[in-house]
Amino acid sequence: MNIDNTASQMRKGVLEFCILSVIKQGEAYPSDIIDTMKSANFNLLEGTLYPLLTRLKNAEFLTYRWVESNSGPPRKYFSLTEKGAAFYRELEATWNELANAVKAVTDVDANNINNNFNNS
Repeated sequence: MNIDNTASQMRKGVLEFCILSVIKQGEAYPSDIIDTMKSANFNLLEGTLYPLLTRLKNAEFLTYRWVESNSGPPRKYFSLTEKGAAFYRELEATWNELANAVKAVTDVDANNINNNFNNS
């Protein structure tokens, strides 16, 4: 089994949640989303982000507005819609449930290892 492939699949599984989390904090320009993700050691490429933003917009979770730029073409800034905010809350609840379940399982595993070691 390849750890890189498994790690990549794990990151893909939480990508929407992370992107929506960044946008939830305030209107976001795609390169700002990428920078925020990179600063959290979550590498995200434009080729991954733009299709995802389009999919979220088509699902009516995001809206955008154009802002004129002094240096170059206008910029598209994304924000959550009411429907997007509700979806985010559902994702957040799901994430918290999943994170707690994983922690419980991994803590049990660590406790069993410690108990087995101490009982030897």
